[in-house]
Amino acid sequence: MSIVGQDFIFERTGHNVRNRTVLAAMTNKQSLQDGILSDDEIKWLTRRAKDGFGIITTAATHVSRDGQGWEGEFGIFDDFHIPGLSYLAKNIKQNGAISIAQIFHAGMRAPQKLTGVQPISASKNRCDESYSKYSREASEEDIIRLINDFKEAALRCSKAGFDGIELHGAHGYLISQFLGSKTNRRTDKWGGKIENRSKFLIEILRSIKSNVPNDFIIGIRISPEIHKIGIDLHESITLSKILRDEGIDFLHLSCWDSFSRSKCEPEDPRFLTEWFTSTIDNLPPIICTGGIWDIDDVKSVFAQGADFVGVARAGIAHPDWASKITEEGYKPQKPPFSTSHLRKADLSQIFINYMKSWKDFVKD
Repeated sequence: MSIVGQDFIFERTGHNVRNRTVLAAMTNKQSLQDGILSDDEIKWLTRRAKDGFGIITTAATHVSRDGQGWEGEFGIFDDFHIPGLSYLAKNIKQNGAISIAQIFHAGMRAPQKLTGVQPISASKNRCDESYSKYSREASEEDIIRLINDFKEAALRCSKAGFDGIELHGAHGYLISQFLGSKTNRRTDKWGGKIENRSKFLIEILRSIKSNVPNDFIIGIRISPEIHKIGIDLHESITLSKILRDEGIDFLHLSCWDSFSRSKCEPEDPRFLTEWFTSTIDNLPPIICTGGIWDIDDVKSVFAQGADFVGVARAGIAHPDWASKITEEGYKPQKPPFSTSHLRKADLSQIFINYMKSWKDFVKD
């Protein structure tokens, strides 16, 4: 059997995953007012659990009212979200998948027109989402409040029956704004070297870990490189060693293109995931996501040292991708897709309209 079809047991929590496939978090804009989950969002995630994915990750859900990044984003900042979360977790687990909620705060990418307040970040940064065109630097009180918001959100996920959470530390949102040397120019204990810039993330992690049950999965998604905000490959490797020592259950490397090489080390032949698997001992389980479609892509990712393969766009178009990928000769269709194809894959018209903003993904 190909490794992608093999099961996996999380050592600390004991969860048994039926295969090595992960539906990665994907913005879909299907949630209702006040961040309540819609039937459409529950339907599309449940379909992918039913059709064979090992791990189902929700779209990013904001932990604070001021952390919303876009319209139609579901929330986890209040107890009134728990009923919808419970129903979603139940549906995912009844269909044999592990349920993971991705929790985040958009930081300076939270539009003021949505939240009603000036966006917050590690430092005062240029910010088009703010009426003043600048974010507000988080005070000590803000930081303590935000850490607590993440903890409370994780507790809601646990109460709702989710198997675990993924902290979204990638793609330039608040956690990665603290990690980036260009967006975090603080001179206090929350800024400076990567060991200090990662303190916000580590305190969130510790707060969650000390309050949720011992068998609750806690993973973290990071971007290996984002030069625009000052996230550097070598510092990401240092961060990963810190996270390993903190005892995270998985590390999700968001590469956008799993077959790209480092921009800061262009002469090195290693793909981004290989930098982590070849230089760090005793890594937690690695999820690699970015541009994966067919079995050759899957084999390459596992050859790079990943333990799981994550897909977003392939999983959007093909609910049964996780089951089909092990079949000999399976060649999943690539974009563009018709509206009728996506409707049959249980995407609502709202989700389809959003995917039309992705170049050449939808074509009628």
